[in-house]
Amino acid sequence: MLSYRYTARNPQTGKQVRATVQAESEGSAAKLISAEGLVVTDLQLEAESFSALGKLKGRVKAKDRVLFSRQLSTLINAGLPLLQALRSVNQQTTSNALRVVLSQVIADVEGGGTLAAAMGKHPRVFNQVYISLIAAGESSGTLDQALDRLAVQQEKEADLNSKIRGAMIYPLVVLLVMVAVVGFMIVKVLPQVKSIYDGMEGAELPLITRIMLAISDFTIHFWWVVLLVLAFGVFFTTRWARTGPGKLVVDKFKMRAWPIGSLFMKVYMARFARTGTTLVASGVPLLQMLSITGDAVNLSLIHISEPTRRTPTSYAVFC
Repeated sequence: MLSYRYTARNPQTGKQVRATVQAESEGSAAKLISAEGLVVTDLQLEAESFSALGKLKGRVKAKDRVLFSRQLSTLINAGLPLLQALRSVNQQTTSNALRVVLSQVIADVEGGGTLAAAMGKHPRVFNQVYISLIAAGESSGTLDQALDRLAVQQEKEADLNSKIRGAMIYPLVVLLVMVAVVGFMIVKVLPQVKSIYDGMEGAELPLITRIMLAISDFTIHFWWVVLLVLAFGVFFTTRWARTGPGKLVVDKFKMRAWPIGSLFMKVYMARFARTGTTLVASGVPLLQMLSITGDAVNLSLIHISEPTRRTPTSYAVFC
């Protein structure tokens, strides 16, 4: 059950009423309010996803999506109608964020829409690969098989991401140790070296040494400026890396950097092959499969959908 906040008007007294109501969908909430003799003027889902903490809580985990796919596949394979299967899965799920999304999906399907179209309204939960497989399963009458393939594909993707995170822990730890050592040298070691050189009258220090001592002195006296510069640098670099040119530079670096280049190469190849296999097995046309897979791989160096190239860029990248 979902909580809806509404504003209604009492036609007999003319007063406005503001309250909340529990219902499975927006239509059900409107019917409950109308049954009390009120005229609805505003009806909104009372979700906690508008705050920063709510957005974090509102994310659907991969394991919840896998469990939903498997349960829905099992129920449809057992012969249950789609709406009944969706309601049953919605009642059994333990994820509040997924329950909110599924309630909206159920309402859209009740209104006559397809399951793929209803899920397409929630791209943060169901990506393009998921929606395409659902659409192919609906059109071919093999929705249960499509959902089962989706569950397998998501499990393998989650396992691959887990291995990647595990492989990146050691380089990240080494990098953090290097940064800590450099910071310790700038704040503690270099000031002691400066005190030694200050006692040597008439000695001219090398240019590199003077630069290092100047950096150390500036960091000690204006540490807050250094922190602000680093914070703004990380913020704007992250924002830039999400843009087209920035992502292209980052992807080129990931593919060519040693020793992580070969790792990312294998990851993108595995993702490309697994996603393409799943889409083709579900009956998605080849050209549509290539376009969807290119987006799923999330590599800006791949532009499979460009018809002017004789050789797809993905072939040149992977070979």
